[in-house]
Amino acid sequence: MSALERRGYSLVSFGEGADVMIINTCTVTHRADFQSRQMIRRAHRSNPQSLIIVTGCYSQVEPEEIERVEATAYLLGNKEKLRIPDLLPLMQKGETPKVQVSDIQEERLFEETALPSFYYHTRAFLKIQDGCDARCSYCIVPHARGRGRSLPPGRVIEHLRALKGRGFSEVVLTGIHIGSYGIDLNPASSLEELLKSLEHEETPCRIRLSSIEPLDFSRGLLSFLISSKKVCPHLHLPIQSGDDEILRKMNRPYGRSLISELIHELHENLPEASLGADVIVGFPGETEERFRRTYDLIESLPLSYLHIFPFSRRKGTPASQLPQQVSEGEIKKRAGLMRQLGKRKRQAFYRQSLNKELRVLVEDRRGRETDRWRGLSRNYIPVLLAGRGSERGADWVNREWTVRVTRLEENGVIGEVVER
Repeated sequence: MSALERRGYSLVSFGEGADVMIINTCTVTHRADFQSRQMIRRAHRSNPQSLIIVTGCYSQVEPEEIERVEATAYLLGNKEKLRIPDLLPLMQKGETPKVQVSDIQEERLFEETALPSFYYHTRAFLKIQDGCDARCSYCIVPHARGRGRSLPPGRVIEHLRALKGRGFSEVVLTGIHIGSYGIDLNPASSLEELLKSLEHEETPCRIRLSSIEPLDFSRGLLSFLISSKKVCPHLHLPIQSGDDEILRKMNRPYGRSLISELIHELHENLPEASLGADVIVGFPGETEERFRRTYDLIESLPLSYLHIFPFSRRKGTPASQLPQQVSEGEIKKRAGLMRQLGKRKRQAFYRQSLNKELRVLVEDRRGRETDRWRGLSRNYIPVLLAGRGSERGADWVNREWTVRVTRLEENGVIGEVVER
């Protein structure tokens, strides 16, 4: 968006008669594919005169399917997506091919994107890694994103300095497999080395990590995370299952014992940290007993929240051909049980913060129902401000305050700023 703005384009709300509509698709599940097709049709109905450009992972993996959606004007792969600012004038004149999807597996270098504009005022996202070499049996992402590629450390530091200069107080470091950061570089680097260098650089005061694979927690990385003053105490782990046989079929290179030991160690050393997890339910061969083994393990662990993913057969992945596929009805039931468990975990985590102090970054938005200023704690708790803090003006925004939690809500907490 920032690159387009620099060329004179401006962002408008959906349905306001845009000249160009860019739809960035996902293909993690069949549901995501379906929603992408629906969005293309909805965009056409809302703005029938718009030039509709479809790009992203679904475009990369299944371009023929999207071509059949008549509203699509141009179809671009993930590499071509970065060239939209250059291609757009040609598209508007009809002087470039309708479909441009190159072989993403041939990519070896990380391609940088423009830094975000000052829209959110508090938090920015910086992609430091793309692609994945893990080849989990259920995952289509390596086909859509290609091999693992990293943004060199010097460029990461430059981007973070620039984001601080633009006023961002928090940056989320993202990637497909950020725990593998740096192994493709020459000389090779690592996530641990990168974070250690950022600790003393002129960067935003809060750095948050998107997710880290269980096996990527080296002893050095663990020690650093425990002592860091800048990296937020919020870690998300894609554990996927708690049954050893299912993990083996998923091609996940660890077992339930490692999951248990790691999460307990993280909790013991970072007791206030938010520890989240991804879980897939309904993987082929997941009997009721194996599901219950996963459920019981997760229930016993000090996790703060869960992201639940019903298994989705993706063409081209080994898991799509496995026997003992679980019925949709059973997958839905198990997902519901896991989501209820996740809800209880989240409420228990919020409850631990009652009458305690949190460091909260106030965002440029208010709660819909209460009109109170909203913020996010370092350990990933949504906070609504009460008392004098709720009455402050815009100078309240984009600053970190100490907040004492006074009340629990279903989706967060309410607290008062501690005046010192």
